[in-house]
Amino acid sequence: MAELEGLEFGKSDFVLLDEVTMEQFMENLKLRFEKGRIYTYIGEVVVSVNPYRQMDIYGKDTIDAYRGRELYENPPHLYAVSDAAYKAMKRRAKDTCIVISGESGAGKTEASKYIMQYIAAITNPSQRVEVESVKNVLLKSNCVLEAFGNAKTNRNDNSSRFGKYMDINFNFNGEPTGGHINNYLLEKSRVVQQHDGERNFHSFYQLLRGGSDEMLESLHLQNDPAAYIYTKEGAATATSSNDRSSHRAVMSALEVIGFSPEEINSIYQILASILLLGDVRFESDGESVQILGLEAVGHVSELTATEADSVCKSLLFRTVATGGGDVIEKGHSEQDACFGRDAFVKALYERLFGWIVSRINSVIEVKDYDPALHGKNTVIGVLDIYGFEIFDNNSFEQFCINYCNEKLQQLFIELILRQEQGEYQREGITWQHIDYFNNQIIVDLVEQPHKGIISILDEACLSVGKVTDTVCLESMGTKLAQHPHYTSRKLSPTDKTMDFQKHFRIRHYAGDVTYSIEGFLDKNKDLLFQDFKRLMYNSANQVLKEMWPDGQLSITEVTKRPLTAATLFKNSIVALVDKLGCKEPYYVRCIKPNEMKSPVLFDDARCQHQVAYLGLMENVMVRRAGFAYRQHYARVLQRYKMTCEYTWPNHLMGSDREAVEAIVTQHGFQDDVAYGHTKLFVRTPRSLFTLEQERAALIPILVLFLQKVWRGALARRRCRRMRAIYAIMGCYKRYKVKAHFREVERRFANVRNLADYGKSVEWPTPPVALFFDRWWARQIVKNIPPSDMLEVRAKVAALTALSGDRKDWGVSRAWERNYLANVRDCPQTSSGFARVTKELRNKDEYSQVLFSGFCRKVNRFNKSTDRGLLITDKCVYKLEPKKQYKVLKRLPLDAFTGLSVTAGVDQMVALHTSCQDDILLCLQRGELCTNQDRVGELVGALVDHFTRKVHFPVKVCRSALQLHMRGKPKSVTVETKPGQTGADFKKSRDGFVLLVPAN
Repeated sequence: MAELEGLEFGKSDFVLLDEVTMEQFMENLKLRFEKGRIYTYIGEVVVSVNPYRQMDIYGKDTIDAYRGRELYENPPHLYAVSDAAYKAMKRRAKDTCIVISGESGAGKTEASKYIMQYIAAITNPSQRVEVESVKNVLLKSNCVLEAFGNAKTNRNDNSSRFGKYMDINFNFNGEPTGGHINNYLLEKSRVVQQHDGERNFHSFYQLLRGGSDEMLESLHLQNDPAAYIYTKEGAATATSSNDRSSHRAVMSALEVIGFSPEEINSIYQILASILLLGDVRFESDGESVQILGLEAVGHVSELTATEADSVCKSLLFRTVATGGGDVIEKGHSEQDACFGRDAFVKALYERLFGWIVSRINSVIEVKDYDPALHGKNTVIGVLDIYGFEIFDNNSFEQFCINYCNEKLQQLFIELILRQEQGEYQREGITWQHIDYFNNQIIVDLVEQPHKGIISILDEACLSVGKVTDTVCLESMGTKLAQHPHYTSRKLSPTDKTMDFQKHFRIRHYAGDVTYSIEGFLDKNKDLLFQDFKRLMYNSANQVLKEMWPDGQLSITEVTKRPLTAATLFKNSIVALVDKLGCKEPYYVRCIKPNEMKSPVLFDDARCQHQVAYLGLMENVMVRRAGFAYRQHYARVLQRYKMTCEYTWPNHLMGSDREAVEAIVTQHGFQDDVAYGHTKLFVRTPRSLFTLEQERAALIPILVLFLQKVWRGALARRRCRRMRAIYAIMGCYKRYKVKAHFREVERRFANVRNLADYGKSVEWPTPPVALFFDRWWARQIVKNIPPSDMLEVRAKVAALTALSGDRKDWGVSRAWERNYLANVRDCPQTSSGFARVTKELRNKDEYSQVLFSGFCRKVNRFNKSTDRGLLITDKCVYKLEPKKQYKVLKRLPLDAFTGLSVTAGVDQMVALHTSCQDDILLCLQRGELCTNQDRVGELVGALVDHFTRKVHFPVKVCRSALQLHMRGKPKSVTVETKPGQTGADFKKSRDGFVLLVPAN
């Protein structure tokens, strides 16, 4: 468990404040920021302050500290809310979501990445390959989407210029099996124009700064963002090293996700085409418009796999169908040509981004999932969407972004404030009502049918004739004049912060925002000419063709006007809110401490404004007055009934509520709960955690009980089967014996009438049950004690291996095997050997000693020395007896392929190895019993050990013994020498001679 925070860091949960006032809230928030504590709770909501610096709180140790822990056990952290969402999903099989909100630059994108990393780290402990593949794709998709969807703004160096909602699918075991990504309103206007000090999307600078010389040459690009119209604004702020490393990371991520080399090449060809199209210039001579410098058009034609003439024609002309069905080509003015080119470029980038998202989805989406086979598929959703924006010049994009934040705030109010209070009232729980601002009125101002701003914009776009932005502003002023959250300069003539016929203002929940109407209608319409769509659809590049399916329609078939951008965005946000509303939400509320991106500056006024519009004070008040956990009585009983003797396994009470009351009473939580009409309400998480702890302790006991019952059932079934088998076998044996005697009786029925009285009659083959030898063998073996069975098996193995070729092999004596440990055999050194064997057992982890004893070993230089031999079930050791049995050499037992011995009474043994470097030695007989033959004992021990795995050949040589030393063949003969006191070796012409005593 991680160390909890001290009082010097402030209150880790705003619910614990002495008084719920804005002053105390801000004082606690500032203290924690200055002390490096960027996370604070409001119950289960995490308030995150952007530290604007790297913090060492996201490593593996931190992940381990939060894995499986409850919220209050550790200091506040993103990992805690991530783990809570994961546990709720896994325990209750309920879909959850984590909603990350806050204004631009508050740290939402980084928070979403840390949440994804945590979920990836705590899942798939068994390291299944298919699950790891899904996790890698989900993580790498962040890198790709950031490159193509994020940009540097004046507020944020890595601002998300699109909204992203990612669903992660989990199987019944809590392992990720796939996912799905939804993207919302890419700020495509950034491709052609950026504010002062801002950059285009990262992908352009990464390509120009990080692309290889060969790659840029093939794309007809230069290694300089300042050379292109669309990227020169941000060229001065570009950081070459970051862009180069990011480009490498994106290329690697695309490969990991599964993009083919052709698809990756197509992506960068499209980026290059956009940059080159931005440098295309038009000139008018009064009658027609021409393109200045056709080299760029040729490059675009090559990169898009289209005809150069078709590209020029699409840029200069527009194909129009007349009312009579005729098709004419209408030339552009210079202004229209520039406008059409920019519209084409924006659409090209938007389609590229949408195709990348759909391509990632095709990899990570769950396919052929059968709930009956795999269990319920649960989901954790992570929402990282643009924050509330107030710029000096706010246009159509900011209008849509702020509308999205209004909808999310409405969801927060619906789920956290209004829904909670409403549930207390329905359940009959005593409750003090808390006032809060309901922003439904602002949402209606934007999206209400026929009266909302989006409806007015759509009506203006559909009107016949020249309808300008100014006319649309007049219409909004007429229809919305009485709305308390809308105003304009015409409605407020004295407000000089707005201009006539240009500005209108909406009083959002986050503050007043003044919008410029200029460009609203153009951005709301789909003004991309059909000529560009057909041009891309007819490309020889399959990726481009796939992006433009609507280009297959001819000009006469395109009749239905597409939905406007605002309506499409509204529909997608409504669907998103509906999707989030059916999940159990967890919130991360991000706060931006200052505008200077400073790690030490805390702007009180700036932060207080964010605290107010995020509704954090109301959240604290609701949390202090409310309950941390609520659940239906039946679900509580089902989960915790094993913790109470009166409810396990089934209760006999009148209702589930009475049974739940019995559980609560037994644990002493009466003062921490409230009983609703259908649900139990628990005030603090600690009570719930105590129940979970007791349940977790009982589950293994219950599992063991179930296992015991099931194993008993299996054992009884096996016993019945075995009894049946033995009954059948007994009946069959009796049948065979009776059949045998009947056959004997038949054959010998008339023997008295035969001349030889049946001597010539052949006896029938008796059944196995009547074999005397088998019966007698069983009678002998069953009397052998289990402690002697190892020696018996070794002697049988030696008898089989030597096959009677060796006269004396020690069968008549007891085999001790481990002679070096025998005090009688080597009384001076047995204690030192015991110490060495203990060290070797700890080091090599062998289980038994197969053989040990003294020997005379000879090497390839005819140098013979006395050594100790130790053979275990893992290794063979050569020991030095004179140096406390120091290990001189160690060989794995599996390296030996067989052994050779002689047919005489000598003790010579050759151990053969797979590397043809055999070991030649002569076993010593012992000091007390000089006539002991230990060759048979060594053979039996090795053969018995190896026959359980592989065949271990033993060769008995009647003449010379053959072996190899360092790959060279050698032969060994035996000579009897009078006066020789012990066995020794001497060198011969082609090998060695073993000298043994004459007796």
